[in-house]
Amino acid sequence: MTADARPASEPTVPRTIHADRTAGRLAIDWADGHHTEYDFPTLRWLCPCAFCRGEAGQPGWLDSRPTLTADQVRLVDAALVGRYALEPVWGDGHRQGFYTFEALREHCPCAECARARPAAGV
Repeated sequence: MTADARPASEPTVPRTIHADRTAGRLAIDWADGHHTEYDFPTLRWLCPCAFCRGEAGQPGWLDSRPTLTADQVRLVDAALVGRYALEPVWGDGHRQGFYTFEALREHCPCAECARARPAAGV
């Protein structure tokens, strides 16, 4: 997948997005040269939809810390949503979460990004 042609210095502009279904990983090369990789279970835990995250003060399904099944972490498809997000489709049919590029970059699991994030609860 190739994203749009916004300025090359923007850290939340993906240049390429590749889902390796065999390895169970999603790789994003960003316009500023950074590389992000998510394993599919981690990506599913980040689902931002109201069902998974909750709404109107109610907790979401992921707040119950369920055990995810193989189908729930099997990526079957992904589509770009405009120029701002990725919509994964999971093996269990779940597809409501639009993962914004900003959020995907913000939650980058690499060591460099993890060190740069403020500690939880601070």
